[in-house]
Amino acid sequence: MFADFIKRLTQPDPAPLADTDARLALTALLVRVARSDNDYDADEVLRIEQICRDRYGLTENEATALRADAEELESQAPDTVRFTRAIKDAVPYENRVAVIEALWKVVLADGTRADEEDALLRLVTNLLGVEDKDSAMARQRVEGD
Repeated sequence: MFADFIKRLTQPDPAPLADTDARLALTALLVRVARSDNDYDADEVLRIEQICRDRYGLTENEATALRADAEELESQAPDTVRFTRAIKDAVPYENRVAVIEALWKVVLADGTRADEEDALLRLVTNLLGVEDKDSAMARQRVEGD
């Protein structure tokens, strides 16, 4: 189902993503981080859906459908390096910083910061071309909520 999407996303010079495709790719990245500690729990699922509702103005059903599609895309997507670099090339910087903030919300959704999640978030931050200080500020904003 997502083979063509992944192929387009991972070409050498991907075209900017349409809004719906960008939503799907970024939500798949949220799922990838949530799954990184092998404990993808209900709190993380709910947080991802909440982020989708807040960020994209979706209804509950639309957010659930987007998250379900993102779970499937994430399971079929290539390694994190290629997948994340493709997102970097297709999404403006300010939107990538907002994605880092959303990723921190997912990491902190279950109340613990697993080493696997921290490591993957550091990698993703770097691959998205987001500066460490911007990631740290995003984490602080999330922790302050």
